[in-house]
Amino acid sequence: MQHAFPNDAVALPGIAAIMVGFLAFFVALMAARHRAGKAGAAPVSQRASITWLWIVVQGIGIGISGFGPVRVELDPLSAMAITEAVIVLALMLGAVWLFDASSYAMGKNWALVARTRADHTLVQSGPFAVVRNPIYVALFGFMIAMAIAFGHTRNLIVAIPIYALGTWMRVSHEERLLRTQFGAAYDDYAARVKRFVPGVC
Repeated sequence: MQHAFPNDAVALPGIAAIMVGFLAFFVALMAARHRAGKAGAAPVSQRASITWLWIVVQGIGIGISGFGPVRVELDPLSAMAITEAVIVLALMLGAVWLFDASSYAMGKNWALVARTRADHTLVQSGPFAVVRNPIYVALFGFMIAMAIAFGHTRNLIVAIPIYALGTWMRVSHEERLLRTQFGAAYDDYAARVKRFVPGVC
């Protein structure tokens, strides 16, 4: 039975690039957890546990982008293979850098599930000075890199809308919490800084 979204032939350099990216992202994630944990357990003033559902939806979107058989058939020294590896590595390192810089700027405020602490601060520095949701932009780059590395770019037809749905719902809950916590200060920030793309949206 033929796969619904036929995959493209890829090469070992691109696979190696995505594996390096996976490792770097894991290290950045552990660093974010460590930084948040060092701050101690301040009382949580608000929590939106429903965001677990939308985290799963985002994860499904990302998973679909890499789902299916991988055809490692290209000459690893061909121009196409090298170009693919460079693109994948650039996307992954960019995603890891953006995630790490964002979680570093958030510090004790970083958490997987949407919540605010009693000592929560409205972060407007680092990547948050450019877009309001840089971590979700980083995860989008991660998803695109995985699709290219595994030869599943056609899967993005399904993966992107699913990821977008999960992201939009997470953002909606998070913005509600931040408006409740910071009021006009958050409204002023939201008026100045776009959600995902500077000057666009």
